[in-house]
Amino acid sequence: MVARNLSDREVKAFRDRLCVVAERLFAERGAHAVTVRELARELGVSAMTPYRYFADKDEMLAAVRAAAFDRFAGALEGAATTGSAVTRADAVGRAYLDFAFTEPNAYKLMFDINQPAAGRFPDLDRAGRRARRTMSGYMKELVAEGYLAGDPETLGKIFWAMVHGLVMLHLTGRLDPKPDFSSLHRTAMRLLQRGAAAGSLPQAKRRAS
Repeated sequence: MVARNLSDREVKAFRDRLCVVAERLFAERGAHAVTVRELARELGVSAMTPYRYFADKDEMLAAVRAAAFDRFAGALEGAATTGSAVTRADAVGRAYLDFAFTEPNAYKLMFDINQPAAGRFPDLDRAGRRARRTMSGYMKELVAEGYLAGDPETLGKIFWAMVHGLVMLHLTGRLDPKPDFSSLHRTAMRLLQRGAAAGSLPQAKRRAS
């Protein structure tokens, strides 16, 4: 029996369903421990059905990550819409933490150390670039307005590394109860802001302190 052609809507609907199931299983057990047969069983379809929509499990994982990056970037973009550079930066920071803590499975998969080579999955590369632009874009405004001093790209990566490190330690239960996450985050942000303002104009130092 020849399989009928699928509409774009049907393809998207199934891919979205599979990504939801795959995100949970990949995050809980690790992508390498989950088989396509298990994903199909969770969806109530035959073991071969997923291959009508994806070439292999690697493509499924890339689709899961791309969708997560797009949701993440969308959350950050929606937060940084109004107010001063500092207000927008604060909003982006809160949106970052909200996403990480409300969608921990997605967050862990997005930044897993095992990632495909650049260029193998163009949509994943696109979504990742979108998220990185959103994470670091507000730094340009903070530097331009004199709140921080330094190269915006470098500063963005440093602030991101700090926040990401704390988030992952929290999500994996590696942080002691005291001081709690919020206290650590506030202290780390204050130290980085003061360090980034060092050597800049006195006005910038006062604003960042």
